[in-house]
Amino acid sequence: MKKIAILTSGGDAPGMNACIRAAVRAALAHDLDIVGIRWGYAGLMNGDIVPLDRRSVTNIIHHGGTILGTARSEEFRTESGRMKAINVLQQKSIDGLILIGGDGTFRGGTLLSQESGISVVGVPGTIDNDCYGTDYTIGFDTAVNTAVEAIDRIRDTATAHDRLFFVEVMGRHTGFIALESGIAGGAEELLIPEVPMDSDQLCKRLAEYFKGGKKSAIVVVSEAEHPGVTFRISREVKEKAGFDSKVCILGHIQRGGAPSARDRVLASRLGAAAVKALLDNRGGYMVGEINREIAYTPLKDTWEKQNSLHPGLTDLLHILSG
Repeated sequence: MKKIAILTSGGDAPGMNACIRAAVRAALAHDLDIVGIRWGYAGLMNGDIVPLDRRSVTNIIHHGGTILGTARSEEFRTESGRMKAINVLQQKSIDGLILIGGDGTFRGGTLLSQESGISVVGVPGTIDNDCYGTDYTIGFDTAVNTAVEAIDRIRDTATAHDRLFFVEVMGRHTGFIALESGIAGGAEELLIPEVPMDSDQLCKRLAEYFKGGKKSAIVVVSEAEHPGVTFRISREVKEKAGFDSKVCILGHIQRGGAPSARDRVLASRLGAAAVKALLDNRGGYMVGEINREIAYTPLKDTWEKQNSLHPGLTDLLHILSG
């Protein structure tokens, strides 16, 4: 292993820059050459590659986004697209590749490795926390804190106007952000894919809260796979129970901003671990953190197996709400 490359792919997540910084400095500490691939797999196919050294990653640990840029590429999903990428890797004499992203990134990396023989290691960088093989993904903690700050502000308005608010957070097909931000924000109810609740049940619970003396309430909703679904839920609650409400969709503000201290430490640890994994011939694995220890999970498992919610947290929300 003499030369490695690193790229970021899919949705950006706070902490990706901290991970890049750690990987670069860990590589240099092991006398490896390291280059950055700009714009994800699209940049790899186009040969958009830049050298990285200690100075190139100075003062980036506190910045959100990714200095390498990120993109999704339909062409890379094709065999011909991946062949273009493989040719670039061979021409640049790249022996190993670090991928920072989520399950889509790892699916592409697995195919690339199988078709080229190059050693590939994944690092979980996604606010959704939906990668199997790690307790937390890079960016999740920051996204939750961003959502909680928004919920706190909305709570002030909800209280001032005696109003029901629906707050929609990101998370794709999982409810990790909704669950933790809902607990931390003191939400009255939570709508997540893992614990289904129809509008009739929601109306019944809200009615009980208001009958018990509550004047305002916040319901945190996971976008699931349909961003904006909260508008439909709000209409149904109005039609069935007569409750007026306001909808606030947080959207992409959850992806941006300076990463939290926890995300910076996690990203730094996993970035360095990814370099070590390449040196230890652990290609085909994702590096994660389980019970505060570095864990190695086959890339295929990261999307074929499901990262489940902590069962106690859903129970806790119902105990604390109301």
